[in-house]
Amino acid sequence: MIECSDLTKMYGDLYALNRLNLKLMPGDVYGFIGPNGAGKTTTMRILATLLNPTWGEASVCGYSIHTSPREIRRLVGYMPDFFGVYDDMKVIEYLEFFAAAYRITGEARTKKCDEVLDLVDLEFKRNALVTSLSRGMTQRLGLARVLLHDPQVLLLDEPASGLDPRARIEMRRLLKKLRGLGKTIMISSHILPELADICNKIGIIERGQLIFSGDVASAIQQVREAPVVRVGVAHDREPEAKPLLAKLPQVTGVELTADPPCLVVTLKKEVEDVSFLADELIRGGFKVRLLQLEEIDLEDVFLGITKGVVS
Repeated sequence: MIECSDLTKMYGDLYALNRLNLKLMPGDVYGFIGPNGAGKTTTMRILATLLNPTWGEASVCGYSIHTSPREIRRLVGYMPDFFGVYDDMKVIEYLEFFAAAYRITGEARTKKCDEVLDLVDLEFKRNALVTSLSRGMTQRLGLARVLLHDPQVLLLDEPASGLDPRARIEMRRLLKKLRGLGKTIMISSHILPELADICNKIGIIERGQLIFSGDVASAIQQVREAPVVRVGVAHDREPEAKPLLAKLPQVTGVELTADPPCLVVTLKKEVEDVSFLADELIRGGFKVRLLQLEEIDLEDVFLGITKGVVS
């Protein structure tokens, strides 16, 4: 669906994008992660055919950015971080204007505008002036605009930037809806929790170089130094259980914490199934009240990969 080969963009001697290689399949939701100035927006503008690379190749839905920009624009919906709106237009007029630009006419235009308004939950604002909308509503309106021509690929540049907590939650729900429609989506962000439960793949870019690209599970596996499990037993018998677990060959360390009372058990890196801990405790006469594998989130992945664990 999206493929990049040695994609490079230079400004003088500065590499804004340095030999980026990337491949996304239909239905992928790709979290494009990196600090400001890393090259996320540059990549998206090139894929949207709004910016020419210095060299390298990229294709969207099988069309080259060099030879078929018009075909790509029909298939892509690009939403920049900040976009202009027309001050004297109502929400419905704004959408009808862009629908006309996509050559959607007559009843089909009315139906499509109603559909996207409903999808982004802005039907109640259809007759409001665009300038009266909050930042969150404006972002949702921008997303409605890029959905008018039913694109196969969405390029969303920092869609949650500048939103308050409620608006971020609403934006996440909307992105999940789009994922359910089978769209191929690339979302750039430096706010990692926004992407945690949306994306099936991530790419981490730093100083113009893509230093990791793959599924989330692979990223977690590569930065996880060792599995850590929190274990609790009934009747505050953790001190008694500690030596029982410490002697197991899969365990490298056991610590007792007081608040809340539990055992923090560190396992060997190759251990995947932690259920043996519960089995051992039950055989030892303990009642297990807690068995929780500590999860690694995208912030841990980002910090681990960018500090050189994976490069």
